[in-house]
Amino acid sequence: MSQIMLNDIVQYVENHIGDFHAKRLKSLQNLKLTGILKRKNPYLFKAKNILTAQDLVKTILDAHLSSQEETIFGDFLEGLAIFINENVYKGKKSAAEGIDLEFSNKNIKYIVSIKSGPNWGNSSQITKMRDNFKKAQKILKTNNPDIHIIAINGCCYGRENNPNKGDYFKYCGQEFWYFISGDENLYTAIIEPLGHKAKEKNEDFNKSYAQILNKFTLEFGKDFCSDGLIDWKKLVQFNSSHRKN
Repeated sequence: MSQIMLNDIVQYVENHIGDFHAKRLKSLQNLKLTGILKRKNPYLFKAKNILTAQDLVKTILDAHLSSQEETIFGDFLEGLAIFINENVYKGKKSAAEGIDLEFSNKNIKYIVSIKSGPNWGNSSQITKMRDNFKKAQKILKTNNPDIHIIAINGCCYGRENNPNKGDYFKYCGQEFWYFISGDENLYTAIIEPLGHKAKEKNEDFNKSYAQILNKFTLEFGKDFCSDGLIDWKKLVQFNSSHRKN
């Protein structure tokens, strides 16, 4: 076991956080209003008494971006976790399906599926993860039947009060970062470097966001408003009719 220096983490973040911001901006710029309108629930918007085109467009735009950002940033944190573990325990990105990281510590082989937060999946997705753990364990035991393997679902933030799930363990937040690094305080130490150039990058993003919001509001007003009011029937037909629009 080695000890990773905070300066190494800072350098990794500075080298890679730009990718997160670039993907975030690209996700925004590639959006089409018709695409997100078809994926959102028009009945919900009506029930919330949304009256203006801009309010409706902003609601669906923000919901889409929140989901996208969680995924994109989750990929970044996964990379950071693997980098830290590689430096401490010589871990590596796993080639097994659904397994993100594998490493050894004290004669135990760990296989890890990394997620952003604790509430990441439904029952079928958790079953799929369990199946991936079993397949990876079977492959690893093929050449080394006596190897001791423990499966871990690691979550980058949050808490888990009952980590023992029977066939795997679930570590969240501080416990996860301690598990991959051996440093109990790492979970707070990494927060500061994540702000590298955040103000500058967010200014670029906010400019593009305002541009897209204005563009989509005009487009929505043209296609789904009548006499200055949202035409809910037309919007529902566009979203849900079996006939081509």
